[in-house]
Amino acid sequence: MKIERLEITPRMSRIVKHNGTIYLCGQVAADANADIAEQTQTMLDKVEVLLEQAGSSKEHLLSATIYLRDMKDFAAMNDVWDAWVVQGHTPARACVEARLARPELLVEISVVAAEKY
Repeated sequence: MKIERLEITPRMSRIVKHNGTIYLCGQVAADANADIAEQTQTMLDKVEVLLEQAGSSKEHLLSATIYLRDMKDFAAMNDVWDAWVVQGHTPARACVEARLARPELLVEISVVAAEKY
């Protein structure tokens, strides 16, 4: 079966498509110095752009794994998530506390989605 990789770097591909499924690399905020709400919103905005580029949308999300630097930000992150996600099309989701690549990053997400048909 064909595997399509988009925006390839020596370390990773930002998008991988296989058999109608789209995998995005981890996405973080546009401004790592912003608060949790802004970091979450800009991170989700980036996800939405990549999904469209890959031939999908947030209505086609299958799963999401969210990494928080500190669970104290769980409620504030969820406020932004709940306003962004499409009700009736919510993915399977996990949220864990984790050390992220840079200390100023508060949140990161990895998603899997289905292609639009």
